[in-house]
Amino acid sequence: MPGWQDVQNVGIRDVAKVAGVSVTTVSHALSGRRPVNPETRERVLRASESLGYLPDPHAGGLRASRTWVIGVLGEAVLTTPYAGQLVAGAQEVADEHSYVVIALDSGFSPERETRNIAMLGRRRVDGVVMARMYHQSVDVPAELRGVPLVLANAVTSDPSVSWIAPDERLIATDAVAHLLAHGHRRIGFATTLDDTAAAAGRAEGYRDTLRAAGIEVDESLIVRSPSTAAGGRHSAEALLGRADRPTAVFCFNDEIAMGLYQGAQGRGLRIPEDLSVVGVDDLRLISEALQPGLTTVALPHRELGRWSVAKIFQSLEDPSTPAEQVFVRCALVERGSVAHV
Repeated sequence: MPGWQDVQNVGIRDVAKVAGVSVTTVSHALSGRRPVNPETRERVLRASESLGYLPDPHAGGLRASRTWVIGVLGEAVLTTPYAGQLVAGAQEVADEHSYVVIALDSGFSPERETRNIAMLGRRRVDGVVMARMYHQSVDVPAELRGVPLVLANAVTSDPSVSWIAPDERLIATDAVAHLLAHGHRRIGFATTLDDTAAAAGRAEGYRDTLRAAGIEVDESLIVRSPSTAAGGRHSAEALLGRADRPTAVFCFNDEIAMGLYQGAQGRGLRIPEDLSVVGVDDLRLISEALQPGLTTVALPHRELGRWSVAKIFQSLEDPSTPAEQVFVRCALVERGSVAHV
């Protein structure tokens, strides 16, 4: 199977040529195994940096067939509390196989992601999990072709690539069905302004579940706002200030739900006695801190990480293993924010 051979075009000979020294001197200067004149070493380091070259840690002698490393390419999975669970799940499965995980974040910068891919290529990692902050469709970078690769929280049109993502439609179906089971018929939807697969899937699930229950969808009960607590307060203003206000609201995420709590309480409405609320994420800094605790649909970040790495190990053991695409049904976590009408 082709791998990382096309990722790094710069070799040690290129560094030697630019620095004006032998390949052996470059090797000694970068490895530190032999003493090198300080000025020469500095010249080698400058040449190496200018060319973007890092020595292959597995070069020299007979290279091992595996490096025992899995790479995780993220956008912001290392800096968000719930998405960090994805890396934790990946590490759990890696540990079972005596592997380590290298996790790199791009901060949503395409240029940094390109550098991160090159970094993993220079280390010849045995597989890559390409994780996304929110559910989206992606184009697989050419540099990752031929490398055991799994997309987490993302999908692609390429049938040869494995991916796993939440079933957004079922998230809404389960949340709205839970409210229907408590007797609610007038259910608002505080959704996001963002044009994403998550927004589209949850809107579809919201509408379809109401229609299946024989309830006509009232488009005026669908309010779009930023995916923040401020957005939730805006939604509360739009939904709860009307005479025919809903008795329950399904929120796109827990942050919007938090703002909705604030808006409801500012109007003297009690949760859940006067208004039932369901969120999405199970961001515990919010869902467990709110009073009462927020009933929410938990996004399975840990499961996404575990499944992704397990799929990579299947490919390593048997390169003929077919690609697999999975939508995961998410769990509803019941707390205290839903009551019967």
